[in-house]
Amino acid sequence: MIKVYGSTLSPFVRKVVVVLAEKGLDYEVVPSGLPARDPEFLSISPFGKMPAFRDGDFAISDSSAIVHYLDAKYPQPRLIPQSPEDLARAVWYDEFGDTIVVASAGKVFFNRVVAPRFLKQAGSEDMVQQGIAELPRLFDYLEGVVPEPGGFLVGDALSLADIAVASPFVNLSHCALDVDCAKHPRLGAWLPTILSRSSFAAVVAEEKAFLAA
Repeated sequence: MIKVYGSTLSPFVRKVVVVLAEKGLDYEVVPSGLPARDPEFLSISPFGKMPAFRDGDFAISDSSAIVHYLDAKYPQPRLIPQSPEDLARAVWYDEFGDTIVVASAGKVFFNRVVAPRFLKQAGSEDMVQQGIAELPRLFDYLEGVVPEPGGFLVGDALSLADIAVASPFVNLSHCALDVDCAKHPRLGAWLPTILSRSSFAAVVAEEKAFLAA
């Protein structure tokens, strides 16, 4: 059984879980606390970063490394394009989602959800507002590159690019920050087509139920 250590409230863990679901693979999410103290988790991810991952005797951390492993070992369906050009685009969007979008969305989600709920400490509203102020530039960029509804960021099929970019938007949605379709109509139309896929919808529903409890 494949094991993913962490919480799907992390956009990185969510990314891996969505990839596993798209590939139809059986897996188990092993919860880890904040801060992580589970010896098995820390043996795989020595700096305590989510997710950690185990598939039989193989173990590794970092969501992008995990997805590349999964696509190489379980290639159907392919989620990392094979042509040099599309591969480069997919790597870029993965990096964009993981570092640029997560950096801004994370300021909001950490201070409005993680800090008060899981760390029992006050979040910084200044950091929340800083994150919110950074979002329009990111939305403007995506408005210019996302395809028409029903299309995908790279090629003609779902890829790592779509999953990595869409995942941190779930965290914004948990904070009641959604794309304004009047200002960003293409982004506002593209995003639901990705998040409504069963691979995303199932995990997001579980997260919403957990946060509402």
